[in-house]
Parts: sequence; C-alpha cells; structure tokens
Amino acid sequence: MSRRPSHPVRLLTSALAAAALLTTAACSDGGGSENASDTAAEQAGVARPDAAKQTPTGSPSAPAALTEAGAKAALLTEADLEGGWNQVQDADKWRDRLLVGKVDVAAFLTAKSSATDCQALLDALYDDGLLGDPSGPSALTGFEQGDSRLLEQVAGYDRAGLDARLKWLRTLPDTCDEFTATGSGGAERTVQVTEASVPDVGDARAGLRVSVQGDADGGPATLTLDIAAVRVDTSAVTVMGGGLEGGQTDSVTQAVRQGTERLKTVLDGGTPSPQPTTMD
Repeated sequence: MSRRPSHPVRLLTSALAAAALLTTAACSDGGGSENASDTAAEQAGVARPDAAKQTPTGSPSAPAALTEAGAKAALLTEADLEGGWNQVQDADKWRDRLLVGKVDVAAFLTAKSSATDCQALLDALYDDGLLGDPSGPSALTGFEQGDSRLLEQVAGYDRAGLDARLKWLRTLPDTCDEFTATGSGGAERTVQVTEASVPDVGDARAGLRVSVQGDADGGPATLTLDIAAVRVDTSAVTVMGGGLEGGQTDSVTQAVRQGTERLKTVLDGGTPSPQPTTMD
C-alpha cells in the first residue's frame, strides 16, 4: 500500500504542474509568450534584456549620408534623357540667370508680387532655390534642346526643413493660382501656377507648372516651366525644364525617374550605371 505524499510534497508537485501548464500555454500562444517568459524571469530574479538594445533581424540599414562625390555621381547624363538633350558645362551660371533665346528670364522671374508666397516662388525660381539652401553637398547639371533647357540639382538638406519646403510647394497652386507681377520697367505680367504630377518615386514629392505671360522683344511671350522635386531620405532631386517654346513635361518626368534612381543607388553605396535602367 503506497503512502500519500506529505503536504509540502503535494504543494511542490502542484507548483511544478502549474509551471508546466503556464509554459505550455505560453508556447502555444505567440502573443503571450514574451510576457510569460518575462514574468517568470522576473520571479526568478533574472535580469530582463534591455529592449532598446535588441535589433530586429533583417531590418533595412539607413541610407548613407550624401557626399560631394556622391552628389556628382547621382547627376543625370545624356544617356538618361531622350529627345536630343545636350549636356552643357556652364549650368552653374543658370542659378543666377536662365536665358532662353534672347529673352532675359530674370526679367520675368524677379518681378514683384503683392503676395509673399508668390514672391518667394519667383525668387526661388530665379535663384534655383526651390527647396531652400542645402545643408549638405550639392551638385548641378544642365541640358539644352533647341531653345529649351533642363536643369537638375542633387543636394543634401535638413530633413525637417526639406519636408516643410515640399509641403509649401504643394500649397502654391492654391495660394498663387494666378497673379500679376510687375517688372522693373513697370510692365505687368500674368503668372499662373498649377499642380503637376510627379512619378511615384522617392519618399516624398511635389510638382508645379509655372507660366509667365508678358512682352519680350516687342511682342508677346510666354515662359513655361515644369518643375519637380523628390526627397530620398535627407537628400533631394530637383528638376526644372521648359522655355519660351513650352513646358517639358515628358522630359522632366523622365529626368525625375532616372535622377531618383541614380540618387538611391549612390545612397545605397553603389555606382549608377552609365546606361539608364528604365526608359519610358
């Protein structure tokens, strides 16, 4: 005849059984396993690992910071563009003055407006500073096609300032839908600002079409610019194309796609291919 376990032994057996059930429940319930193990560890006096020090497996690494060499490598080449665009060597001069034919575009784009935002837009177009002053490396290139020009800038920025600037650009089609600007000689010009589509690339983006109607060389003239800006982490690609012959929507779209891809390749530590990866 077997003896019944003593009271202390029965308590120990019950505790072990309960612990086994708890372990089984924790293993069968993925959502509660961590809490159960943490509780058991705390009861046993085992220090819990610092959650902040645990790195998720397979998480993507952050893009590298843009360098001067990287900004230059990310710039478009003639191979990235269709339509007979020729790369020029003096595109840096366009930052102060964009000439199309015989018309001084500065006379259009620096005209005064009564609206602060609209004036800021005109000044930014003239200075090639749509996204503000870069806080990091910056590189610029330009292309010509007849009397039209296409300008691209790759630069690093402060993240908060860059996001704020892109948000501001998106408001301009409403803020500056149509307004009158007056040049230094007193001539009035009608400026229209509309939203333009931008390819779904990068982390954030904004697009505009700006047209300025006035007189030049004794006759009417209209300057049309297609503009797109795309953020990739804390860097950005800005493309502006057009002239007196009209906008350059297709070329700007293509430049944005290729420019963004080249910038992402550089930030990922690679070297952009001499040939484009996609041609639309």
